[in-house]
Amino acid sequence: MTRNFDIIWLVILLSPNLSICHAGKDVDKGPQRECKLEGLHPLLIMTYKNVTISVSKKADKITIPHGERVTVRCRELGRYKLVGDPLLVCRNGGWNGKSPSCIPTTSISNYSDNVPPTILFGLPRGSAAIEPSGALAVFPGSILHLECLFARRMGNPEWTWNSTFRQYLTDTHCPTLIPTPAPLSSKIQGARMGQRAEFECPNGYRLVGSKVLNCQYNGRWSSEVPRCELILCPEIVLPNAKLQMLEHNNSVSGNAVFTCLWGNVLLGSQTISCGEDGTWNATVPVCSQITCPLPSVPKNGIILEQERSPAVGKKRITKANKARKVGSLLRFACLPGHQLIGEGSIICTENGTWSHEPPLCEVRCPYPGDPPHGKIAPLKFWYKPGDTIQVTCSLGYVTPLEPERKPTCRENGIWSGPPPPCTSYRDV
Repeated sequence: MTRNFDIIWLVILLSPNLSICHAGKDVDKGPQRECKLEGLHPLLIMTYKNVTISVSKKADKITIPHGERVTVRCRELGRYKLVGDPLLVCRNGGWNGKSPSCIPTTSISNYSDNVPPTILFGLPRGSAAIEPSGALAVFPGSILHLECLFARRMGNPEWTWNSTFRQYLTDTHCPTLIPTPAPLSSKIQGARMGQRAEFECPNGYRLVGSKVLNCQYNGRWSSEVPRCELILCPEIVLPNAKLQMLEHNNSVSGNAVFTCLWGNVLLGSQTISCGEDGTWNATVPVCSQITCPLPSVPKNGIILEQERSPAVGKKRITKANKARKVGSLLRFACLPGHQLIGEGSIICTENGTWSHEPPLCEVRCPYPGDPPHGKIAPLKFWYKPGDTIQVTCSLGYVTPLEPERKPTCRENGIWSGPPPPCTSYRDV
């Protein structure tokens, strides 16, 4: 349900002698036990020795000496009403007075019944500042607009105004801020009460301190002038010699570029960037050694590798039994009675594969050799199973008269018989 309410405007031209102020009473000294700012309402704003802090910003870590005063108010002037004592005094480790708290007004509580009305204020001209007690101190010559948010069904609201004229910092100015050196830039309204100064840093820098400074009722700025701090990502320490950096710039938007030594592959991002929060956008990559898996052993064959013996510095032939790194050489050999078909040596390449497929070992019969005084045909280095040979004898020599019994290469790679001999005519 929508509730109707009236907005009452009040425009006041304040004279140079008009201001609003609260003051506390002095307290006697006592045992020197400190008090802690803990267990307080989260909407409270506390001021101690001209330093203002919000309860929500770890105020429980601050201790106040015995006998010292802390002024409290609600966070949003006019939107919350302070209930309790606006002044707390530390007494031997405890606070005297009624514990303060903040209750919401009509605009916060959705115009509920039995809550105080919300009072909004505006300054179309001039300046003002909120005192530690919650009072609004207005600079002389300013125009103050007040709005009362009140439910219509509650009747017509009436304003009551009560102010006391007294001597009170009628010309409050804060120290003039010296123009800030680069890279810090500022926008300063002025040094009069209620005026502010805003600061910012360019990209690649972080602001250390308060972004906004307010000229307070007491003629002091709410904080020290901030500074710009160059944002740097952490220095990168390489885990081992395998990983190398081609570029390293750890400022904002800078890059770190990596590469690996030959024979290794980069796992992760080759380029990582430094972000505005001072962290790298990815983790440092790692280098993993490239290896080729041991190829399958050819049927009727073996795998050999060449290694250099550390003792004598000579090469020796051993059987291969594990994966090999880039550049490794493997050699193949076939069992007797077999011929190697393909590459007899293969090399592990940078992409983790072998330069060639493993060879095959096919059954073959070797060249049997020419008989005395004769030649075999056909002449080949290797003969496939089923191949036959015949012998042609030199002039004056003949072979036995059994041509149907030619030597044949068997499936086991062994000849069915030796080449027939060549016999002299005189011996036939």
